[in-house]
Order: sequence, then structure tokens, then C-alpha cells
Amino acid sequence: MNNKCALITGASGGIGRAIALRLAADGFDIAACYNSDSESAASLGNELEKLDVKFKLYKADVADYKQVENIFTDAAEFFGGVSVLVNNAGIAQQKLFTDISESEFDRICAVNFKSVYNCCKFAVPYMVNKKEGRIINVSSMWGVCGASCETVYSATKAAIIGFTKALAKELAPSNIQVNCVAPGAIETKMNANLSAQEKADFANEIPMGRFGTPEEIAGVVSFLAGKDSSYLTAQVITADGGLI
Repeated sequence: MNNKCALITGASGGIGRAIALRLAADGFDIAACYNSDSESAASLGNELEKLDVKFKLYKADVADYKQVENIFTDAAEFFGGVSVLVNNAGIAQQKLFTDISESEFDRICAVNFKSVYNCCKFAVPYMVNKKEGRIINVSSMWGVCGASCETVYSATKAAIIGFTKALAKELAPSNIQVNCVAPGAIETKMNANLSAQEKADFANEIPMGRFGTPEEIAGVVSFLAGKDSSYLTAQVITADGGLI
């Protein structure tokens, strides 16, 4: 799979950035998608330049079907097609269920789950034609067990798991593997709302006694994108330090 293109959504964030850099180090060309953080995206571009790989940054809302179509059309011309798709884009919200508005519900579902549908819709035909490909979806441990005050977020991450398992069975005859990573508590901006004491208390609940790093999640994605996972599909790898 080396010397082929990996497309990563949510690439300007902590986990997405680490995945993009790790897959670039593994030898993949990189299509890095981001929505709003142009400064972080530019910084990622600078790091990718140092790795001397072919790459392109795409500013787009991957919850929008047409914008995703435009990305894949350009990627087909620029890279020749997408061989590895990493659906990492996501937003979180901590609120009581009764306080979540309809517009907030719609937006979380669109970014976290519809984006996965959108990207797979355009990635799969190319992979089926080539009779190879890897789709790696980033869920969450809360998609496995649910989190209080993150009802909609948990539901979208659970949907990704169900989608992964079903699509994997559908695409296995075409030699396309679909797997899922469910990170636990990771040191990213998504947890920046926690106080130092809250983070310490949370870390004490984790058997390994600490938060994970984006690079550790990127390592799991690297494994799933590489040749050593060639007989692995429809799986959910929960990288959470043993919490659940």
C-alpha cells in the first residue's frame, strides 16, 4: 500500500495531525482535510514538507456532500486516487440531553457521522475498481459504552461502529478492509475544557493511570493501514488504557 494516497479528515486537530504525519512517515502521499483551523493546517503542511512526501491540504466541511465530492475529484487528479481513507473529523459537546437543541443535534450528527458516509461514498468505487483499499473510522470509547452528558456524541460514535462492521462485510470480497479505532481519553484540545483536577481525577480511573497521546492513536491507524493487518476487518480497536 506504500506510495499511495491516504486521505485524512479532521487533519488539523491533534489526532488527525498525528495520523497524517505518521502515515506520511510510512510512505503515503497525504490528502489532509480540515474545516476551519487554517493556522494548524498550515503548520501541518510545513511538517509534511519536511518529510518530503506529496501532499495537499483541502479546506472543506466534510459534512457537506458536494464539498466531499470536490475533494475526491481533485484527489483523483492530483494523487491518482485514494487508497486509504481515515474518517477522523468530529466535534463533541457536553450538555444535558434536555438542553441540546435540534440544530446542535443535526450538526453533531452531520460532522461525526454523515461525513463518514460522504467520504466512503466517493472512496469505495475507486477501491472496488482497484480490488484493494483500507477504510479506518475513528469512533470513541463513548461509542462503545456511552457517556453521561454526551448523549448525541456517543450515539454518533456508536453509529460509526455499526457502519464499520456492516460495510466491512460488504466490501471484504473486494479485498477492502474496514476497521475502527475507538480512542479513550487523549491529550487533545477536545479535553481542554477539563480542569487540572478533573483531568487528574479522570486519569486515576484509567488502569494505565494517564491520558493517551495522539501519536499512540496514530500508531494504531498506521497498523491498520499497513500490510501487517491484512487479515483484519470489521474490528473495533479500543485504545483507552484499559478503562472499559
